Amino acid sequence: MLKSVGHNFYTPFLSLFDQLVLGNCVLLVNLRRMRLEKCWFCSSTVYPGHGIQFVRNDAKIFHFCRSKCHKNFKMKRNPRKVKWTKAYRRLHGKDMTQDSTFEFERKRNRPERYDRNLAENTLKAIKKIDKIRSDRASDHIKNRLKTGKVQRQKEARKQLELGIHLVKAPLALAQDSSLCLPKIKDNVSQAQTEENQPMEE
Repeated sequence: MLKSVGHNFYTPFLSLFDQLVLGNCVLLVNLRRMRLEKCWFCSSTVYPGHGIQFVRNDAKIFHFCRSKCHKNFKMKRNPRKVKWTKAYRRLHGKDMTQDSTFEFERKRNRPERYDRNLAENTLKAIKKIDKIRSDRASDHIKNRLKTGKVQRQKEARKQLELGIHLVKAPLALAQDSSLCLPKIKDNVSQAQTEENQPMEE
Protein backbone atom coordinates (compact mmCIF):
# COMPACT_ATOMS: atom_id res chain seq x y z
CA MET A 1 0.00 0.00 0.00
CA LEU A 2 1.59 3.28 -1.11
CA LYS A 3 0.76 6.66 0.40
CA SER A 4 2.16 10.06 -0.28
CA VAL A 5 2.52 12.07 2.92
CA GLY A 6 4.55 14.95 4.25
CA HIS A 7 8.14 14.28 5.29
CA ASN A 8 7.94 15.56 8.87
CA PHE A 9 5.06 13.49 10.36
CA TYR A 10 5.89 9.80 9.77
CA THR A 11 9.66 9.93 9.23
CA PRO A 12 10.89 9.36 12.83
CA PHE A 13 8.70 6.26 13.24
CA LEU A 14 9.79 4.33 10.16
CA SER A 15 12.67 1.95 9.71
CA LEU A 16 15.28 2.25 6.99
CA PHE A 17 13.55 0.01 4.44
CA ASP A 18 10.00 1.27 5.11
CA GLN A 19 10.42 4.56 3.29
CA LEU A 20 11.77 5.78 -0.02
CA VAL A 21 12.46 9.47 -0.50
CA LEU A 22 11.64 10.90 -3.93
CA GLY A 23 12.19 14.63 -4.20
CA ASN A 24 10.17 16.48 -1.56
CA CYS A 25 7.65 13.70 -0.80
CA VAL A 26 8.01 10.36 0.96
CA LEU A 27 6.58 7.10 -0.36
CA LEU A 28 5.63 4.88 2.56
CA VAL A 29 5.75 1.19 1.85
CA ASN A 30 4.12 -1.12 4.32
CA LEU A 31 6.73 -3.88 4.45
CA ARG A 32 5.76 -5.16 7.87
CA ARG A 33 3.24 -7.59 6.36
CA MET A 34 5.81 -8.84 3.84
CA ARG A 35 8.13 -10.44 6.39
CA LEU A 36 10.05 -13.53 5.33
CA GLU A 37 9.83 -16.23 7.99
CA LYS A 38 11.99 -19.28 8.57
CA CYS A 39 10.48 -22.75 8.58
CA TRP A 40 10.64 -24.19 12.09
CA PHE A 41 11.49 -27.68 10.86
CA CYS A 42 13.80 -27.36 7.84
CA SER A 43 14.93 -23.70 8.27
CA SER A 44 14.12 -22.73 4.69
CA THR A 45 12.49 -19.40 3.82
CA VAL A 46 8.69 -19.08 4.02
CA TYR A 47 7.54 -16.37 1.62
CA PRO A 48 4.38 -14.30 2.18
CA GLY A 49 1.24 -16.19 1.22
CA HIS A 50 2.98 -19.56 1.39
CA GLY A 51 3.32 -22.25 4.00
CA ILE A 52 1.41 -23.16 7.15
CA GLN A 53 1.23 -21.33 10.45
CA PHE A 54 0.52 -23.40 13.57
CA VAL A 55 -0.33 -21.70 16.88
CA ARG A 56 0.03 -23.85 19.98
CA ASN A 57 -2.08 -23.49 23.16
CA ASP A 58 0.69 -21.52 24.86
CA ALA A 59 0.50 -18.97 21.98
CA LYS A 60 3.83 -20.03 20.44
CA ILE A 61 3.75 -19.65 16.64
CA PHE A 62 5.37 -22.22 14.34
CA HIS A 63 5.86 -21.47 10.64
CA PHE A 64 6.21 -24.33 8.14
CA CYS A 65 7.20 -23.98 4.49
CA ARG A 66 5.13 -26.98 3.28
CA SER A 67 2.97 -29.83 4.48
CA LYS A 68 5.99 -32.17 4.61
CA CYS A 69 7.53 -30.14 7.44
CA HIS A 70 4.18 -29.77 9.20
CA LYS A 71 3.58 -33.55 9.13
CA ASN A 72 7.07 -34.27 10.46
CA PHE A 73 6.45 -31.77 13.28
CA LYS A 74 3.16 -33.48 14.15
CA MET A 75 4.96 -36.85 14.19
CA LYS A 76 7.30 -35.27 16.81
CA ARG A 77 10.42 -35.86 14.75
CA ASN A 78 13.62 -34.12 15.72
CA PRO A 79 14.91 -31.90 12.84
CA ARG A 80 18.50 -32.64 13.91
CA LYS A 81 17.97 -36.34 13.12
CA VAL A 82 16.25 -35.91 9.73
CA LYS A 83 18.89 -35.83 6.99
CA TRP A 84 17.33 -33.26 4.63
CA THR A 85 17.01 -30.43 7.20
CA LYS A 86 19.51 -27.62 7.63
CA ALA A 87 19.84 -28.42 11.34
CA TYR A 88 21.12 -31.92 10.47
CA ARG A 89 23.53 -30.57 7.86
CA ARG A 90 24.98 -28.00 10.26
CA LEU A 91 25.24 -30.50 13.11
CA HIS A 92 27.14 -33.01 10.96
CA GLY A 93 29.54 -30.44 9.46
CA LYS A 94 28.04 -30.39 5.97
CA ASP A 95 27.19 -26.64 6.05
CA MET A 96 28.97 -23.65 7.56
CA THR A 97 27.89 -22.97 11.15
CA GLN A 98 30.14 -20.18 12.37
CA ASP A 99 30.94 -17.31 10.08
CA SER A 100 31.07 -13.54 10.54
CA THR A 101 28.70 -13.02 7.59
CA PHE A 102 25.81 -14.63 9.51
CA GLU A 103 25.74 -11.73 11.96
CA PHE A 104 24.51 -9.38 9.23
CA GLU A 105 21.37 -11.46 8.77
CA ARG A 106 20.04 -11.03 12.32
CA LYS A 107 16.64 -9.42 12.79
CA ARG A 108 16.83 -5.85 13.99
CA ASN A 109 13.48 -4.55 15.15
CA ARG A 110 14.80 -1.14 16.21
CA PRO A 111 13.61 1.55 13.78
CA GLU A 112 16.34 3.59 12.10
CA ARG A 113 16.16 7.20 11.05
CA TYR A 114 16.34 7.41 7.27
CA ASP A 115 19.68 8.40 5.81
CA ARG A 116 20.30 8.26 2.07
CA ASN A 117 24.05 7.58 2.41
CA LEU A 118 23.38 4.77 4.88
CA ALA A 119 20.83 3.21 2.51
CA GLU A 120 23.28 3.32 -0.42
CA ASN A 121 26.09 1.82 1.66
CA THR A 122 23.75 -0.89 2.95
CA LEU A 123 22.67 -1.91 -0.54
CA LYS A 124 26.29 -2.04 -1.72
CA ALA A 125 27.31 -4.04 1.34
CA ILE A 126 24.51 -6.61 0.80
CA LYS A 127 25.99 -7.58 -2.59
CA LYS A 128 29.53 -7.84 -1.18
CA ILE A 129 28.40 -9.92 1.80
CA ASP A 130 26.42 -12.32 -0.42
CA LYS A 131 29.48 -12.85 -2.64
CA ILE A 132 31.76 -13.41 0.37
CA ARG A 133 29.30 -15.86 1.91
CA SER A 134 28.90 -17.88 -1.30
CA ASP A 135 32.71 -18.03 -1.76
CA ARG A 136 33.21 -19.23 1.80
CA ALA A 137 30.46 -21.82 1.44
CA SER A 138 32.04 -23.22 -1.74
CA ASP A 139 35.47 -23.33 -0.02
CA HIS A 140 33.88 -25.17 2.92
CA ILE A 141 32.37 -27.76 0.58
CA LYS A 142 35.70 -28.25 -1.27
CA ASN A 143 37.58 -28.77 1.99
CA ARG A 144 34.90 -31.19 3.22
CA LEU A 145 35.13 -33.26 0.03
CA LYS A 146 38.96 -33.39 0.06
CA THR A 147 39.05 -36.07 2.78
CA GLY A 148 36.75 -38.36 0.80
CA LYS A 149 38.84 -37.85 -2.33
CA VAL A 150 42.06 -38.82 -0.53
CA GLN A 151 40.37 -41.89 0.95
CA ARG A 152 39.05 -42.99 -2.45
CA GLN A 153 42.54 -42.63 -3.96
CA LYS A 154 44.03 -44.79 -1.19
CA GLU A 155 41.43 -47.49 -1.77
CA ALA A 156 42.04 -47.37 -5.55
CA ARG A 157 45.82 -47.76 -5.03
CA LYS A 158 45.28 -50.71 -2.69
CA GLN A 159 42.96 -52.40 -5.18
CA LEU A 160 45.45 -51.81 -7.99
CA GLU A 161 48.27 -53.37 -5.97
CA LEU A 162 46.16 -56.44 -5.24
CA GLY A 163 45.05 -56.89 -8.85
CA ILE A 164 48.14 -55.70 -10.73
CA HIS A 165 48.38 -59.07 -12.49
CA LEU A 166 45.08 -58.26 -14.19
CA VAL A 167 46.37 -54.98 -15.56
CA LYS A 168 49.34 -55.70 -17.79
CA ALA A 169 50.35 -54.06 -21.04
CA PRO A 170 49.69 -56.12 -24.22
CA LEU A 171 53.38 -55.89 -25.25
CA ALA A 172 54.48 -57.34 -21.92
CA LEU A 173 52.07 -60.23 -22.41
CA ALA A 174 53.41 -60.89 -25.93
CA GLN A 175 57.06 -60.87 -24.80
CA ASP A 176 56.65 -62.96 -21.66
CA SER A 177 54.35 -65.94 -22.09
CA SER A 178 54.44 -66.73 -18.37
CA LEU A 179 52.19 -63.72 -17.73
CA CYS A 180 49.39 -65.24 -19.82
CA LEU A 181 46.98 -67.78 -18.51
CA PRO A 182 47.80 -71.32 -19.73
CA LYS A 183 45.65 -72.56 -22.58
CA ILE A 184 43.58 -75.60 -21.72
CA LYS A 185 43.52 -78.35 -24.37
CA ASP A 186 40.78 -80.95 -24.30
CA ASN A 187 41.62 -84.29 -25.88
CA VAL A 188 38.35 -85.59 -27.21
CA SER A 189 38.35 -89.12 -28.56
CA GLN A 190 37.09 -89.76 -32.06
CA ALA A 191 34.37 -92.04 -30.78
CA GLN A 192 32.78 -89.19 -28.84
CA THR A 193 32.94 -86.86 -31.84
CA GLU A 194 31.23 -89.45 -34.06
CA GLU A 195 28.45 -89.89 -31.51
CA ASN A 196 27.76 -86.16 -31.45
CA GLN A 197 27.45 -85.87 -35.23
CA PRO A 198 23.91 -86.13 -36.62
CA MET A 199 22.99 -89.34 -38.43
CA GLU A 200 22.47 -89.29 -42.17
CA GLU A 201 19.63 -91.24 -43.84
